[in-house]
Amino acid sequence: MSSKKILIVGGTGYLGQHLLQEFTAIQDTLPYALSLAFTYHTNPPPERLLKAIPHALPFHVDLRTSNGFDDISQNFGQPDVVVNCAALSVPRACEVDPTAAMAINVPSALVKWLSSFSNGGTLLIHLSTDQVYEGTKSFYKEDDETLPVNVYGRSKVAAEQFISVNYSNFAILRSSIIYGPQTVSPVPKSLPVQWMDSVLAKGEAMDFFHDEFRCPVYVKDLVTIVWTLTSRWISEKEPMQLLLNVGGPDRVSRVQMAEAVAHI
Repeated sequence: MSSKKILIVGGTGYLGQHLLQEFTAIQDTLPYALSLAFTYHTNPPPERLLKAIPHALPFHVDLRTSNGFDDISQNFGQPDVVVNCAALSVPRACEVDPTAAMAINVPSALVKWLSSFSNGGTLLIHLSTDQVYEGTKSFYKEDDETLPVNVYGRSKVAAEQFISVNYSNFAILRSSIIYGPQTVSPVPKSLPVQWMDSVLAKGEAMDFFHDEFRCPVYVKDLVTIVWTLTSRWISEKEPMQLLLNVGGPDRVSRVQMAEAVAHI
C-alpha cells in the first residue's frame, strides 16, 4: 500500500498530543508508511512534543482566516484523514466571546480547504461534545434532539450542521469529559482528575456539582476509536457519515468523580 497521511488539527492540545504519540508509536507496525502532520495556533510546538513525535510536520494555521492551509497543501499534500481536535472548549470563555467561539468551533475554513481536493477523498473526524444536549434526561441517543444550554454547545451544534451539509465523508464524535494522564508537553488547560488530585492533596475543602451527570471517557479509549475509524477508511475507502456519542461506561456526577480520586 502507498503512504497514508494523517493531519491532526489542534495537535498541541490534550487529545491532539495523545493522538500524535499513539500514531507515532504504531507507525512501525503498519503494512504501509504513515506520514503525520499537525497544526498549532497560539504558540510554537514545545520542544518536548517535537522530540516525542520527531517525524510529524508542524504547521501554523488560523482556523478563522484559513491562513496556513496552503502551506499544508504544498508541503504535505492531501491528507487521507483529518482529525479536528481544535476548539475553544472552555464554556466560560465561550460565554465571554461567543463570536470567537463560533469562528473557531465551526470549521468552515477547514471544510472549504478539504473541498478543494477530490470530493470526499479525505475522511474528516470531528470532535464534538455531549453538551449539544439539553441535559434534562439520562442516556441520550444520537437521534435525540439537540438543545444546548450554553454558547459552547450551540457552537458545536452549528459545527455538526455545517459539516453534514457541506462535506460528504465524516465521523462526528460527541465526546463526554475526557480524562487520563497528562501529555508529554503539559497543556495549560486544567485537567479534571489532575486538578481534583492537586486540590485534595493540599487538604483543601472543595464543593462539586452533585446534580450534573456525565460519562467521562478515558483518553486512550477515545484514541482507539479515532484509530479504528481511520483504519476503516484507509482499508475500505467507503465514505461514511457517522454521528456517535462517545462516553465511558460510568455515569457519574462531579462529586462522584472527586470521591473516586480521593479514594485512589
